[in-house]
Amino acid sequence: MSQHLVLSFIGDDKPGLVERLSATVVEHQGNWLESKMSHLANKFAGILVVSVPLEQKDALIHALQDDEKLGLHIRVESGDVLETDNTLVSLSVVGNDRPGIVREVSQVLHSLMVNVTSLSTDCEPAPMSSEMLFKTDMELSVPSDVSLEALELALEKISSDLMVEWPKD
Repeated sequence: MSQHLVLSFIGDDKPGLVERLSATVVEHQGNWLESKMSHLANKFAGILVVSVPLEQKDALIHALQDDEKLGLHIRVESGDVLETDNTLVSLSVVGNDRPGIVREVSQVLHSLMVNVTSLSTDCEPAPMSSEMLFKTDMELSVPSDVSLEALELALEKISSDLMVEWPKD
């Protein structure tokens, strides 16, 4: 029997962080399942899901919380895999950058009971001007009673410059 653990972590970015983290997981018979990691403002931050045998769980958690050995501040939560009949979709939203845009988009998603399963944001200059564009790539879990057209219309109502882009097949 095994347990899923969800790790969130941050530390000063330097070579070897992923190697030390992965070695610690393997030393406790853990299996690295999925992760998202990024260099942000000279910090290395991420989230990771591992599966570990129940008899190794406590030892792994203790080893992961050794900040000095790993060079990371790690928080560990037990996780479960939930089944749902929601539709999983990917989409991008692009518009002129302004304060509050993430809040506006997330309010629309919440009003439709759409769950964000993955979110990545970026700001970059528009190709033909010096205006900054906000772009978010999202993976969403959409309830079966919400149409994708309704989701798109609700997001585009936020402002006239906001565009919803569905990935091309």
